[in-house]
Amino acid sequence: SYLAVEQEDAEDTRAWVEKAGQRCVLLPGDICDRDHCVTLVERTVGDLGGIDILVNNAAAQTMNEDLDSIDDDEMQGAFAANVFAMIRLAKAAAPHMKPGSAIVNTTSEQAKVATKSMIVYAATKGAISSLTVGLSNLLVGQGIRVNAVAPGPIWTPIQPIAKSPEELEKLGQDTPLGRAGQPAELAPAYVLLASPEGSYMTGAVIAVTGGVPIN
Repeated sequence: SYLAVEQEDAEDTRAWVEKAGQRCVLLPGDICDRDHCVTLVERTVGDLGGIDILVNNAAAQTMNEDLDSIDDDEMQGAFAANVFAMIRLAKAAAPHMKPGSAIVNTTSEQAKVATKSMIVYAATKGAISSLTVGLSNLLVGQGIRVNAVAPGPIWTPIQPIAKSPEELEKLGQDTPLGRAGQPAELAPAYVLLASPEGSYMTGAVIAVTGGVPIN
């Protein structure tokens, strides 16, 4: 799923997937829409024949200068996109998932670090970390594993949108590794949790943070 403004990126992704010899179904829409969450799963099952892996990666990032600057609508939107949609997608997908299937959620180091300018975003990520453990306990009897990845500062398209040029220059410099990570350094964590190699992992949160502890 992706927003309509991301059409070009979606088509680029489809080209890479098809180049690898796989099928890709593009389903534009807003996961804050509960009906879209159901449609995503129904179309996936109908077009691809089933669903074995659910990766919950979409998120809304909010910033605040102080407590008074937190906008109520933005706050509700962040929880709708980051938490409520994740629950709805898991609820829609789980009945179609066979034993051995996996759900991988995206939380963040912010769930523990909670930077003062990102307290709403951090709160949603803390909820996701708890949700991951809860879903794991709930679905383990069905043979469905549920884990999460907690990224630190990663060079993704959201960084130039959310941060000033001055902040971008320092991105990741406060980590033990002293730099921001690349998407290619983050992706293997998702692959592990979704693959048979991660079959003894459930309820776990993998930190890909450049050495910043989250436990």
